[in-house]
Amino acid sequence: MNQPETKRLAEALTFRLGARWNRLLSLVVLLVLWQAAASAVSDPAMLPSPAATFQAGYAALLGGELLFHVGITLARVAIAFALAMLIGTAIGIALGRSPVLDQIFGGWLVLGLNLPALVTIVLCYIWFGLTEAAAILAVTINKVPTVAAILREGAKALDAALLEMTRVFAVKPTRVLARVILPQLGPSLMAAARAGLALTWKIVLVVELLGRPNGVGFQIRSFFNFFDIASILAYSLTFIGAVIAIEILLLQPLDLRLGKWRRA
Repeated sequence: MNQPETKRLAEALTFRLGARWNRLLSLVVLLVLWQAAASAVSDPAMLPSPAATFQAGYAALLGGELLFHVGITLARVAIAFALAMLIGTAIGIALGRSPVLDQIFGGWLVLGLNLPALVTIVLCYIWFGLTEAAAILAVTINKVPTVAAILREGAKALDAALLEMTRVFAVKPTRVLARVILPQLGPSLMAAARAGLALTWKIVLVVELLGRPNGVGFQIRSFFNFFDIASILAYSLTFIGAVIAIEILLLQPLDLRLGKWRRA
């Protein structure tokens, strides 16, 4: 390995180590501020300390309730997220590539974006009952317009020259979609996925709180009835940790893979 390559490697390692230390320092500062705020409150039950929250989460973990309810919520998030991404991507590409369709259904998209999630959830429960299908449907309906809006803008920005070339050489539509359209839509897909994941799990919690017998939202409602703030924080932080793990282990590697052709 020559000297310039060694220098670049050293700089990359220094940057990565520095970034990790910065993230760790940020977490430590957050915990210190949390502990200080908890100490300043006269009633410890109103704002439990990090230690008290950890103890509540650890007790729920040993009892099995924490993993069970978090797993149920994650399953609902995964199903609704996958359905919304598939449907929303198809709608977004269609609207972005067809001005006529965009003119006809663009108003529908604006309506969907501004429809309150609570209204959709309540209507689905009234129309279809307090069922699992109604819960997933409510979450999916709320998520689809967001994905469609982001993908529509991405589809409008596709390289017209490349698309014209595929028409000249009579490239198969499936190959055009896989090799031309989807790679260019990578940034839009990742933006929709990240925004959608954050939105989906929040709506799932509301769905569970209003009409499901299990899940993190159901547990938070139960803890609210007993003013058990430590358990509310423990369940919330555990689920947030799971979502962060999804971002690091799945979305970030996928983002790098989708953007690989731009760096080639």
